[in-house]
Amino acid sequence: MGAKEYVDSILDYIKRCSPGQDEFYEAVSEVFYSIIPLLEEEKKYKQNAILERLVVPERTIIFRVVWVDDSGKINTNLGYRVQFNSTLGPYKGGLRFHPDVSLGTFKFLGFEQTFKNALTNLGIGGAKGGSNFNPKGKSDNEIMRFCQSFMNELYRHIGTTKDVPAGDIGVGEREIGYLYGQYKKLTATSEGVLTGKGVGWGGSFARKEATGYGAVYFAEHFLQKMGYELKGKICAVSGAGNVATYTIEKLKELGAKPITCSDSKGTIYDPSGIDVKTLKAIKELHRLDLSEYAKIHKSATYIPKHKYPKGGHAVWSIPCDIAFPAATQNELTLIDAKNLVKNGCIMVNECSNMPSTPDAIEYLKAHNILFAPSKAVNAGGVSVSQLEMEQNASMQKWSFAEVDTKLQAIMKNIFETAFETAKEFGKEGDLQLGANIASFKRVADAMIALGAV
Repeated sequence: MGAKEYVDSILDYIKRCSPGQDEFYEAVSEVFYSIIPLLEEEKKYKQNAILERLVVPERTIIFRVVWVDDSGKINTNLGYRVQFNSTLGPYKGGLRFHPDVSLGTFKFLGFEQTFKNALTNLGIGGAKGGSNFNPKGKSDNEIMRFCQSFMNELYRHIGTTKDVPAGDIGVGEREIGYLYGQYKKLTATSEGVLTGKGVGWGGSFARKEATGYGAVYFAEHFLQKMGYELKGKICAVSGAGNVATYTIEKLKELGAKPITCSDSKGTIYDPSGIDVKTLKAIKELHRLDLSEYAKIHKSATYIPKHKYPKGGHAVWSIPCDIAFPAATQNELTLIDAKNLVKNGCIMVNECSNMPSTPDAIEYLKAHNILFAPSKAVNAGGVSVSQLEMEQNASMQKWSFAEVDTKLQAIMKNIFETAFETAKEFGKEGDLQLGANIASFKRVADAMIALGAV
């Protein structure tokens, strides 16, 4: 059986044992088809059944979360933690609170996290979790009660040398605070079992900024390598959460012009450049819709979701030099890719987890658009999470500048690793292939060394 047939057989297995988990299937396909050149060279991965073992999480935990809202009504949600792979260290990955998540969502995210974490060259494995709880429209007390109930079950399965969750969509510093407070109450310990904590109670400087800043550092290295510069580039950014906000902030700091942002209801286009102070006030302080931005800045246009192009996103129909998808998975479609190419975009830098559909990626690469994959670009957040773990373990606190310097070094190393690996396999500039092969090798070689466990 050749390498491609071997991969096909694994994907057929996933379809049979994990029906309906399309995002998980997509994530596995993207990695495994990329590593076919490696599988053809190295027979040890097939001989040690690495692919078969990699697609099955080490542990999947599903639990009931019961909480009481402000009206006294009892509500029930599903809680999840998919501990995917601990070969390189304790499980590490965020918690997501969003009404549309499912087991397949967390398997896809945990699988991606395993390879993203491997690229950092830090000692952390991959996991993901969360709940179908929707924090939007909930009071602080409702969110606190939900987080406490969620932690009443999760605390049994986490620990500083076992599993260290962080935040993700719907889980910010407020939610981490409520989760950590309940963990401390249940265990009577003070330890760095969660990252993304406030800097006044065990958190790290630059953690909130890390994913967005890291994404821009990565883009800057890629552009320089290919003969471009970031300064002066018109940038389209999707999303309005931490990743998007701090991508926009760092782009402006380095002389680029980010002109868009978006939330679940619509898109802001501001040709004069997104005002970060206003964006933070709307989304972080007041938790309002982005339509408020256009009321404050007359240069901006608000595009409601019902006016988006059919099968696409408004952000990617606006001419730009570089696209920074920073919202959610599969947000950049084939239609969007065609619009980006038509409008002269030179690069897509994936800031969120798996934001581009497979056919969109294929189209972008076929039209020689520089493509930076999420598992490399998005690794800044988890890198600083691991730095937070280091600080907690040593009972130290580093300055913002110290953490940012370490983040820059990590992102440079991730870029160089992906670039040089792609070059080694005769695909210079194909960072998707380079990132997948480099991260797979690190995990798979360690799995072989640890035996059939």
